[in-house]
Amino acid sequence: MIWILDLLILSLLVICAIAAINIKDLLSATIIFGVYSFLMCLLWAEMGAVDVAFTEATVGAGISTVLFIAAILHTSRRSKD
Repeated sequence: MIWILDLLILSLLVICAIAAINIKDLLSATIIFGVYSFLMCLLWAEMGAVDVAFTEATVGAGISTVLFIAAILHTSRRSKD
C-alpha cells in the first residue's frame, strides 16, 4: 500500500517538473515550483526523513516561493520604450 503512495507522489512530481519547465508565465511556473517542493516534502516525510521534510517545507515550499513571487511582482511584464 505504501508503494502506491510513493508512485503517486513520484508521478505528480514528474508532472509538476515538466509543467514548470514548459509554462511560459513566470507566476504560474513559480506556483507549480511551490507545489513541487511541497510534494518533495511529502515524499521525504513518507520515507521517514522528517528533518529533511521540514527543511524542504520551510525553505523550498515556503520562503523560496514567496521570494520568487515577490521578485516577479516587482518586475514589469513589458518594456516601456
